[in-house]
Amino acid sequence: MRTPLSLLALSLSLLSAPGAMALSEFGIEGMGVVSTKANEAQATIAPDGKRIIWASDRPGGAGGWDLWQATLRDGRWQDPAPLALNTAGDEVDPFFSHDGAWLYFASNGGSGRGGFDLYGVMIREDGSFGTVLAMPVTVNTAADERRPALRPDWQVLLFARNGKGTQGGFDLFVATAQGRGFNAATPLPAPLNSADDELGGDWLGNGGALVFTRMAGGHSQVWQVGCDYGAAAVPLGLSFNTADGQTGAPAVDASKPSEMVVAGQAKSPKAGGLDLYRLRTPAVAGCG
Repeated sequence: MRTPLSLLALSLSLLSAPGAMALSEFGIEGMGVVSTKANEAQATIAPDGKRIIWASDRPGGAGGWDLWQATLRDGRWQDPAPLALNTAGDEVDPFFSHDGAWLYFASNGGSGRGGFDLYGVMIREDGSFGTVLAMPVTVNTAADERRPALRPDWQVLLFARNGKGTQGGFDLFVATAQGRGFNAATPLPAPLNSADDELGGDWLGNGGALVFTRMAGGHSQVWQVGCDYGAAAVPLGLSFNTADGQTGAPAVDASKPSEMVVAGQAKSPKAGGLDLYRLRTPAVAGCG
């Protein structure tokens, strides 16, 4: 069963170089190149800072939502183009490994086990992509799997899953690394997972702290939690990250971990529907 794709159900660059100008509260990412009149969601930036990949429903792709890329040239994101691995289905939730050698993403257009499944593809030295590989059965199931995010030390995969055994629609799951694969995934505890939808997020370092998306009442919001998952999560401090808004898809910039990118709808600056915004990564106490 296909999952509706707005930010609510995506279970749911700056004009100069990323981070080259001082951030105030936030800045729009790649006006007219990355952020456009279409909807953009879930960006990932290569560890060398020279490539950005994101999901968009703009025309020119293979169909539905596709993965797009742009490269950093003359201090700006330029030459947006769809990835060759896109299918007639939906490709979303891109994530670069922390050495830049792999791209992980979710798709409902492959020969997977359920609706959305997680995939990985090796990035060759010339920047092209190898063969797309499905994640193992310890991760992919007949349910939907979304939003893969490897911890920087490669030891734990964070993602979202719906279906049997969850507290709500989507919950956050983790799978620990085992050789070339992963052990069976387990859900994170309450109150981190709740009756609402927890739609995946990203790691704030190696300690276990997270930023993630939570959906409730038809709206989405970015939350953060420290290493104690038994403690209450709190909304990310950002003016348009409100309980009645649409903000989500937080992703730390691997080339500059002090900054991150979210998808949302700020009043200004604004390019179209959902845009991508750059802001400072929150500091989290009590981890380490």
